[in-house]
Amino acid sequence: MTVSGQQNSVKGETPLLVLASASPRRVYLLRQIGVVPDRIVPADIDETPAKNELPRTYARRMALEKARAVASSVTEPALILAADTVVTLGRRILPKAENRETAQFCLERLSGRRHTVITSVTVMPSLNWSQGRIAERLVETAVTFNRLTPHQINTLLDAGDWEGKAGGYALQGHAAGFIRFLSGSSSAVIGLPLFETAQLLRGQPGHWLA
Repeated sequence: MTVSGQQNSVKGETPLLVLASASPRRVYLLRQIGVVPDRIVPADIDETPAKNELPRTYARRMALEKARAVASSVTEPALILAADTVVTLGRRILPKAENRETAQFCLERLSGRRHTVITSVTVMPSLNWSQGRIAERLVETAVTFNRLTPHQINTLLDAGDWEGKAGGYALQGHAAGFIRFLSGSSSAVIGLPLFETAQLLRGQPGHWLA
């Protein structure tokens, strides 16, 4: 792994940092703290919530399963970093918006209401890096949208940055102009809580971060 231009060495090994996500925003966020993944390996898992599964439990399970799936496929010494972000209204998990109709469904329900964004982060060593250890953090952030008119919802939908986003919006996109309250980690809402991720990396053997 490259950290501020230096390579990490642990007992003669150079563990890779593998990001278990295809999300370009997570790569961008990691670069903000000087971390560049050596490899990006999206986890291919079933992301369907279990019946009556609570949002926190679901987010933790998803991050853990993503990390485990990728860790089992990496043969080199490596540390796997996985995350999952869930947007919730009470106990209800809002879907990831894969089409305009789903995004509209989410925005209509978030309009004028406070909701919670839960992001779970897991780090897990590959089988060939025995010095590493499994660790996780779960971060909750409260977010409130202004009441949205039908025209404003259509404007957000036309912008298109809802695609593939939990809850049908992107904090780093056009939705930022309609969010009147945020308490917690803005980077967690975008997809990766930077302080907590940095703490997880610092907690591993070696020099993963300054």
